[in-house]
Order: sequence, then C-alpha cells, then structure tokens
Amino acid sequence: MSKKTVISMAVIRRLPKYYRYLGELLRNDIERISSKELSERIGFTASQIRQDLNNFGDFGQQGYGYNVRALRDEIGKILGLNKEYKTVIVGAGNIGQAVANYTNFEKLGFHLIGIFDRNPKLIGMGIRDIEVQDVDNLESFLKNNPADIGIICVPKEQAQRIADAFVKSGIKGIWNFAPTDIAVPEDVIVENVHLSESLLTLSYRLNESELFKEKIGR
Repeated sequence: MSKKTVISMAVIRRLPKYYRYLGELLRNDIERISSKELSERIGFTASQIRQDLNNFGDFGQQGYGYNVRALRDEIGKILGLNKEYKTVIVGAGNIGQAVANYTNFEKLGFHLIGIFDRNPKLIGMGIRDIEVQDVDNLESFLKNNPADIGIICVPKEQAQRIADAFVKSGIKGIWNFAPTDIAVPEDVIVENVHLSESLLTLSYRLNESELFKEKIGR
C-alpha cells in the first residue's frame, strides 16, 4: 500500500469485523473462503469485500478465494495487532470495571498496567490483580510506567482534565467513554465511544422501521 494512499474511515471501521469473522472461520476449521461465501456470512456484498481488501493489497486468488489464516494475519497487521500496547484506565466504576475485565483485550495485545479513580471506596480495590490507585498519582505513575493508550471512563465534567493528564504524560491514543468530546493536540488520536449516541441511533432506526410498517399497513 502506498504511503500516500488515503483509506476512508468507513473501510477502516469494517476491518475489525473482517478480523472477527475470519477468526470464527478458523475456529470452525475453514481454511479458505471466496468473497461470495464471506459475503453471505458477514453481510457485506462480495464486491464491497473485494474493494475493501484491495485497498491494502492483493490477498485473494482467482478460482481459490482467500486463505483464511493468511488474510486474518494480514488484517491483524493492518490493525496493528502485531504490536503490544500498554493501557491505563481512569474511572473504576461500572464502565471502567467492564473494560478492565474484558479479557479479550489482553489476547489482542492490549495490556492493562494501571487503574485509577478518585472515589475512596474504590481506591485499593483489586481488579484483575491490579490495585485501583488514587487518580492524583496518575501522572507520577505514567512517568515511571509509560503507556500507549489511556482509557477515560469518568463523568464528562472530569474528562478533559484526564485527557490533559494523558497528553502531558506522552500518551498518543485515547479511548474516550465519557459522554463529551475532548480537545487534544493533532498528534493524539481519540476514539469516542458515546453510548447514548449509539442508543439514539438505534432509536431512530427503530422509529423509522415502525413508521415504514405503518405506511405499508403492517
């Protein structure tokens, strides 16, 4: 892939789904698959699949299809899963604990090294053998234990302050679960997970579906 090639975010956001489905194929001992067969499983058109993958290289063979393991490995490299990332979580409430306890992240190479909160009732508690620390210790911890990704699981009023602390400590990737947008320098990547926005999108789609049913008299 040329360094000048610009891949759309729509394509990039489909890659994890390819990776997940290819993993399921491997667990079912399926070694090769055509774009048509993959289309039937994943829900994208065969043409869309070929176009997406062609952005990154020529992975298929005419008359053979795709080698499932090789394609999954290549997509893993594109997603950066051939590397390991050290992560810290700020916010040890329900969302923070759920993220910390999701063991699949560890399998993918995302290693949790610290959890922080300001609630005295949570400080000192163990989550997956990691003791929750006082958030006031965050910057000193990161100075001695550099991390790649900072995960924000705090109320929106605290989110920007935590983001600033991450940036000051050299973190270049932020996974933001707080229901607000945060301001960071251009060289810091933010991925927002706004749960309410996702739910409202679902509400819209459900409402549109009900309106459509009413229009056609069902």
